[in-house]
Amino acid sequence: MPVRFGTDGIRGLVPDEINVKLAYRLGRAVAEVFVAPVYVGYDTRESSPSLANAVLAGLADGGASGVNLGIFTTPGVAVIAQQRSGVGIVVSASHNPYHDNGLKVLNLGGGKLDRATEEAVENALSNTDAPTTLDFLEVPIDESAQHDYAHHLRNLVPNDLTGLHIVIDCSNGAASYVAHELFEATGARITAINDQPDGKNINLNCGSTKPAILSAKVLELGADLGLAFDGDADRLIAVDAQGVVRDGDDVMVLLTLDRINSRTLGGGLAVTQMSNLGLHRALRKANVEVVETEVGDRNVLLALEERAWILGGEQSGHIIFRELAPTGDGLLTGLFVADLVKRNGPLAEQADRAWLRVPQALINIAKGEFNNSQVEAIFNRLMQEFAIDPADVRLLIRPSGTEPVVRVMIEALNAEFVTTFSQELSALFGDSSES
Repeated sequence: MPVRFGTDGIRGLVPDEINVKLAYRLGRAVAEVFVAPVYVGYDTRESSPSLANAVLAGLADGGASGVNLGIFTTPGVAVIAQQRSGVGIVVSASHNPYHDNGLKVLNLGGGKLDRATEEAVENALSNTDAPTTLDFLEVPIDESAQHDYAHHLRNLVPNDLTGLHIVIDCSNGAASYVAHELFEATGARITAINDQPDGKNINLNCGSTKPAILSAKVLELGADLGLAFDGDADRLIAVDAQGVVRDGDDVMVLLTLDRINSRTLGGGLAVTQMSNLGLHRALRKANVEVVETEVGDRNVLLALEERAWILGGEQSGHIIFRELAPTGDGLLTGLFVADLVKRNGPLAEQADRAWLRVPQALINIAKGEFNNSQVEAIFNRLMQEFAIDPADVRLLIRPSGTEPVVRVMIEALNAEFVTTFSQELSALFGDSSES
């Protein structure tokens, strides 16, 4: 059966869908398509090292030069590939639970694969034979790469953060090691949590998808800021000093307005359909052009490239600085947010001044349970009952590209309408939110 990449490479359950045979074949396929060194990094799942060793074996058998980066963030692999003129392969399932894993290929120079190159890798992968052995040798780790990556990010945001107390939630993932070196170099006081990965606790009730523990820790310690990453650290969700979660929309509004003041915005802002209506209103008031794309950081990046803009992102915390990094980077975003707090004051005050969030809810429905006509029937009935103006509401229904769920987003100026709609959907279908 032909292998096709999803929204973010190949992702699935280990070993049913993601296994060492597939990983080996991917290494062989990448060796066939690219003539360049290949840098392989992986997250902290118990399955990741063996999958990475299989990838490296496939690269070697295909005649490619594979470099083992060890535990490494996805954007970190991208940076190393960019700095060293190579290709990247990441073994990670990002924010998914530990029993999933994934395989992701980064283009020459660390960027997203264009569709033609992606198809070439898919075709090579589908035509590659399975390995003759599953006994793959461990490849020595390039110990210099992590320091090079941290040093690179620090140079991008060199301001002194002395005086700030920052709590960082590493999600027991790939940021668990490099985040210490990076943020401790800023001069800030750093408290790290969820930085003890054991192979099974990655993203477990922590990190960017579950920031409650971080919020509590920020309040407990009286810290100035909390920064939460996901398993592969390409996302950043912040927590202000009051313990309030500030997502990618908050971050994008503040970064955009800050860049307007410093005259470094370089065009407008690219966001996805998931961004809050309040973001659009705030930036329209600031005379900033906002373009909306389908969900996925690849779509945001394409929109930026088409317009030669430099800033965009997703509500989930993927923020892209196109002039600084080949892909979204949660650690880099965290540095910028901390710098905003250092220069402009408490995050809560900045966000509350800058924009007003419109009530919004996201319900995840298992694909096997989803029924579009029932969702629309509830929506239309409540529209009449609440006498909602169509201009003041938005319903977005889309299948997830990374999980077996359909995501239903409801947004309206009327908070009671949003709550009632969400409750009725959850009562009918259940809510399969990320655990």
